[in-house]
Amino acid sequence: MSSNIKPDKTLSSKRFLRRFQIEPVVFTILNYTFLVLLCALMLYPMLNTLAVSFNDALDAIRGGIRIWPREFTTHNYRVVFNMHTIYTAFFNSFNRTWISVILNLAFTSMLAFALSRQEFIFRKVITVIFVLTMYFDPGLIPGFLLIQSLGLLNSFHVYWVPGLISAFNLIIMRTYIKGIPESLIESARLDGAGDFRIYLQIILPLCKPVLATIALFVAVGSWNAWFDNFLFNSASPHLNVLQFELQRLLSSAMATGAAAGNQATQQAQATAGLSVVTPQVLRATITIVTAIPILVVYPFLQRYFVAGVKLGGVKE
Repeated sequence: MSSNIKPDKTLSSKRFLRRFQIEPVVFTILNYTFLVLLCALMLYPMLNTLAVSFNDALDAIRGGIRIWPREFTTHNYRVVFNMHTIYTAFFNSFNRTWISVILNLAFTSMLAFALSRQEFIFRKVITVIFVLTMYFDPGLIPGFLLIQSLGLLNSFHVYWVPGLISAFNLIIMRTYIKGIPESLIESARLDGAGDFRIYLQIILPLCKPVLATIALFVAVGSWNAWFDNFLFNSASPHLNVLQFELQRLLSSAMATGAAAGNQATQQAQATAGLSVVTPQVLRATITIVTAIPILVVYPFLQRYFVAGVKLGGVKE
């Protein structure tokens, strides 16, 4: 007598469904755990810098500050904002940034539109010329001589004229414009629109993501620049930008700290009632002061920036 034992298909299907329901939950938990740890890893340097900037200078020398100041003080920020030249420098940096962004977007987008047109016979030659500038740097001295021959020394124009067009930004924008359907441009031509009207009313509105991305690149680069101030406008203090003034303040603090000697000397100065600012806390304070404007602007451009960095990621 033989008996046939059949597998319980209902039980197997239940186990499969249970496993099928558990795996997404486990993956979600691991995914969110990894993302939280990654965010904490990225936020820690900024929070630590913020804590050091609000901490007492002599106490910060001991180290061990994490994400909260051990001895809270605003003296470091008072030292920075008590500079009589910092407000003029901030005004110069602000003007430099918005002028550079607007003019760079205008000239780069117009040239990118011209280079994206198939009927423009010199588009390949001009593109190659711009690409070569990305790989071959003429050097510091030829660049200085060029600025001098153009009469831009000790002038505010030196901050925005050399950066009117960026080769990297030009390539990005040209690639994006090439992805715009040609039928839109042909329809506009049939309606009697010229090239400039097509550029203003069709190309620019469709290029918001790439324009926002390039605007952020240019704004951050212009806001953080200080070396051109050192090279070309050192003889004109009224044209100093914020980064250059803060760099001078940091250099002065480092020289003062070297002259003051060791920690015991600084402690004696603090006991005598003298305010002490060390290069460590001053560097942290300067970092926070210069980063705040970018942190304020970035959330408004984030949705365009995310779309802009995907350029070339999808091919149809």
